[in-house]
Amino acid sequence: MDPILLFFATFFPLLSLAFLIFYKKSNYASNPNLPPGRMGLPYIGESIEYLLTGRRGHPEKFLKDRMAKYSSQVFKTSIFGEPMAVVCGAVGNKFLFSNENKLVTSWWPDSVNKIFPSSTQTSSKEESIKMRKMLPNFLKPEALQRYIGMMDMIAQRHFEASWEGKQEITVFPLAKRYTFWVACKVFLSIEDPVHVSKFADPFNALAAGIIAVPIDLPGTPFRRAINAAETIRKELMAIIKQRKMDLAENKATPNQDILSHMLLATDEKGQFLNELNIADRILGLLIGGHDTASATITFIVKYLAELPNNYSEVYKEQMEISRSKKEGEMLNWEDIQKMKYSWNVACEVMRLAPPLQGAFREAITDFTFAGFSIPKGWKLHWNVNSTHKNPECFPEPEKFEPARFEGSGPAPYTFVPFGGGPRMCPGKEYARLEILVFMHNVIKRFNWEKLIPDEMIIVDPLPMPAKGLPVRLLPH
Repeated sequence: MDPILLFFATFFPLLSLAFLIFYKKSNYASNPNLPPGRMGLPYIGESIEYLLTGRRGHPEKFLKDRMAKYSSQVFKTSIFGEPMAVVCGAVGNKFLFSNENKLVTSWWPDSVNKIFPSSTQTSSKEESIKMRKMLPNFLKPEALQRYIGMMDMIAQRHFEASWEGKQEITVFPLAKRYTFWVACKVFLSIEDPVHVSKFADPFNALAAGIIAVPIDLPGTPFRRAINAAETIRKELMAIIKQRKMDLAENKATPNQDILSHMLLATDEKGQFLNELNIADRILGLLIGGHDTASATITFIVKYLAELPNNYSEVYKEQMEISRSKKEGEMLNWEDIQKMKYSWNVACEVMRLAPPLQGAFREAITDFTFAGFSIPKGWKLHWNVNSTHKNPECFPEPEKFEPARFEGSGPAPYTFVPFGGGPRMCPGKEYARLEILVFMHNVIKRFNWEKLIPDEMIIVDPLPMPAKGLPVRLLPH
């Protein structure tokens, strides 16, 4: 039995005693104008159904069922032990994105705060704000241009080591290997595959448990995530100590990567960051720069295997670029700008299989949305599936159609794989570059066939093929 289900079956009588506390916390009794919906079981709420619909391959079902039953604009529920309003549609996205730090602020489940111990000194919300202020110009397009050739070199080495000479491969773990290699180079200046592999494997457990019901028992995803974070953190601390010595001896430069910048930066009080704080910030960056891009890359391979016409168009575009290059010449910014159709394909993949399902906010004051009251302290959730697969936003939403992104593209606030407003993902351009570099290198080398035609897709918490997408390679 799933450890989470076993826990709830065993301890449900105790959880039921929390009902009065939960009832008071929800403000349900004192505020009859809350959005329609149901709060589910005491404390547990509807967390189990929210998580299991993803694991069963239908993450949009939780949302669609409640939008149809209660409201297409907003409904109430309880997830991760919190009363929550789920805002829906482009109007809901615009409302949340436009009212950041006015009506709402960033919020993360308790599992995130417990996995990142440095955040207990402040909060994951405050750490997120500090991180966004601290991130230097590394992630802006003009600054990232210098990394394109490096990404291309890593991609070439990756394909030589892990793809070429093989008849069959499993895409998802190899995509994660590539994106983690790139992230280690950009953030930490580490490119030795042996060194990278020391803390690559624990990231799987960390990603699976970082957004989970925070049950700290052996065998639960949450406990495995805590153990994985500790393993990665130890390796990061060793890297940080070595970098401090290298900076002192002028063996490293202040601007070579984000780690050097963090070691030399000071806070508003003029104090340097402590090593644990830096380790957790780098850990967060590695998660953000690794798992989401690898999921998107995997689904690009999946869809191109299923859609030969789209594969042919991407192949044509990439081979024109390849033929224009001299022997040994790396990709550059001009080449990336020519990959318009390839990026449209990637965007359509992110619409149909978004790497993140959404994010959370907290109401910092009482306010009204769509005629319903949202009390101060309530949590809010926006979810990509309320627009990405909504026929009002995307006609024939199940159809794969890259042309949706030509010209001005989709209507504002409908395509939101990177969020929006002040909290739009700062790594959006970084992700675009490493995805396009991968597409260029894979498609000029191979065509491929899926080995499991009807392989199930699960979300836990990122979307992934249940068996990792095994394919048969057909070298050009």
